[in-house]
Amino acid sequence: MAKHFQRELEKIKEVILSLGAMVENRVRMAVEAIDNTDARLAAKIIKMDYEIDEMEVEVEEECLKALALYQPVAVDLRFLIAVIKINNDLERIGDQAVNIAQRVMIIAKQDRYSFIFDYSAMAEKAQAMLKQSLDSLVNMDIDQAIRVLHLDDEVDAIQKKAYDQIKVAMAEHPTHLGYLINLLLISRHLERLADHATNIAEEVIYLIEGEIVRHGNF
Repeated sequence: MAKHFQRELEKIKEVILSLGAMVENRVRMAVEAIDNTDARLAAKIIKMDYEIDEMEVEVEEECLKALALYQPVAVDLRFLIAVIKINNDLERIGDQAVNIAQRVMIIAKQDRYSFIFDYSAMAEKAQAMLKQSLDSLVNMDIDQAIRVLHLDDEVDAIQKKAYDQIKVAMAEHPTHLGYLINLLLISRHLERLADHATNIAEEVIYLIEGEIVRHGNF
């Protein structure tokens, strides 16, 4: 029974990491779509979203099956609980990539003007947070997970800067509100993406330490 359970846990870990790799790829595509205002790439992201949804359901079903069949305790129970939560956050990150793609498609059809917000630093940090949170899961590295939590403040600061700059642009150029609102929403989606990466890091800390660290209490 123990060997079967350990094989099941390894299978679950492989699937959640495969989902993580898929989500990382979608985020890279979304950032590229922002950089190039690429409506075709944005449409591809939206079309492929079902793949993430299907894998998310598969991970959840495997976890629930393991909980029902083996009734795990201690660290094995924590692992399954953490994976269920990480699974949900990965799916939500995929949703944020789709949301970004939808904004890019709208922007690509609109008249633009001289105001452009540079998302490169924000996107780079958000992608690094996602990668590091998944690496911390692979390596069971609590220090790496903690670094993700600290990066979240940096992303929040950039999002505030975007909000302030775009708000000024809205007041100065009210005829371009639609374009500017979509720029603002892109910054919000990137910030939410980083929040979900933070959630993943918090679950890794819970898995390693058995300590819940939400709400900035680490």
